[in-house]
Amino acid sequence: MLGIFAIIVLITAQFFIIREVWNQKDEMLSLRYRSYSQDAIGSMRMRRSVDVYDTVRFILDNYSEVVINELASITDSLELENKKQEIFDFFSYTLNTEQDLSVYLSDYFRRQGYEDNFKHRIEINSLDIIDRDTVHIFQDEFFRTQRLSENSQSSSLQDKKSKSSILVYRYALMDNYYALFFEYYIDFSDKQKMILRETSASLATSIISILIVMTIFLFTYRNLMQEKRLSNLKTDFINNMTHELKTPLATITVAGKTLEIEKIRKDDSKIVETARLIGKQSVHLNQLINMILEISMWERTQFELSKKQVDIESLMHDIVDCFKNGSGDTAAVTQTYDFKGIKPEIDTVYFTTMINNLLSNSVKYCEKDPVIKIEGYVEDNNIIIRLTDNGIGISRNDQKHVFDKFYRASSGNIHKYKGLGLGLYYVKKIATAHGGDVILSSKPGKGSIFTIIIPYKNQTEYESSSSRR
Repeated sequence: MLGIFAIIVLITAQFFIIREVWNQKDEMLSLRYRSYSQDAIGSMRMRRSVDVYDTVRFILDNYSEVVINELASITDSLELENKKQEIFDFFSYTLNTEQDLSVYLSDYFRRQGYEDNFKHRIEINSLDIIDRDTVHIFQDEFFRTQRLSENSQSSSLQDKKSKSSILVYRYALMDNYYALFFEYYIDFSDKQKMILRETSASLATSIISILIVMTIFLFTYRNLMQEKRLSNLKTDFINNMTHELKTPLATITVAGKTLEIEKIRKDDSKIVETARLIGKQSVHLNQLINMILEISMWERTQFELSKKQVDIESLMHDIVDCFKNGSGDTAAVTQTYDFKGIKPEIDTVYFTTMINNLLSNSVKYCEKDPVIKIEGYVEDNNIIIRLTDNGIGISRNDQKHVFDKFYRASSGNIHKYKGLGLGLYYVKKIATAHGGDVILSSKPGKGSIFTIIIPYKNQTEYESSSSRR
């Protein structure tokens, strides 16, 4: 939680930093092009032959002379307001379309190597029609409270109209019949791209730093969860192993104390029965210890098989028969094979262990009379052995881990089903050692289906490899 909180704080801080950098770059861009524009206008004023408002002056003065008489003849207030709006629209349109300042600025920027793709916008601050009397056509709030001076043109020019536009200057046009004050703005169509180019280094650094921190956090979190899972598996294994080892040891201890009883020693049949019990539990104890030792050996050395050609169908029958005569005498096992008489190269010892583990699990994890169906066939140079049971099944979450070492599927009481969590680990290890795999399909309460896939060489390949040897 602290790590997640720290990442959120980092992302928030980076966001505010990037926003501040963006705003600063935006302001610097506006100041820079305002300065460029002032330089261009200063250069233009030094050339007295250049007046970018010649056409505008001529059109507006002629128009004002005409509308003076029209304004004088209007008595209705609503009609007068409509006429003022018409005059204002005409002045605004003429200013924006007939001035030559935009062309001059664009040429100047191009010659200096600056960005020249911009749009212009002219906003009227105040407009009066002048005759014997002055008729106020328009005046905005800003202009009403603060009359503009020459100093304000060159100093603190603030864009009160639009944040995306750059205020170049404020200007006044006065002729015989009108007085006009307005502001000239330029607006770059790709201003955001220009700012993005300038902030790309800071933006990239922030994004990369966030990604690095998040990657390290996720990697650390994954390792932490893996360590926690392994720790839980280790604890479960120790608990299971302790329980598994205690059972035969307790039985052997009780049997040994039984032999100390004089009455038992006088009964040969009781002695033989007790001796058999001790022998059986000793074998079981030895199997548990060997299993742990083999797992340890597999971890230290490469897993090696001693393969030989065998009749797979005969081997399967032998494995199942031995199982039924032993611990699987309560299970109803049906076998269906179609191996087409092939004799693949496999390690019979490990292969027998693999099948026995699956059969044992089918009996162990079944709460009713075990019913096991075994199918075997050949498909695409693969031996397919499918074992279906009617056991308790395995949940979807447990299916992801049942082949992990020491993992035991959750089934309520941990001691209800004995084991060390190594059976299916053995199965997977042996199958992959043969170049194959094991696939599990199961639903809780519906039983499980284990499908073993082992590749084999056809007869031609066997003969070829034999001749090379």
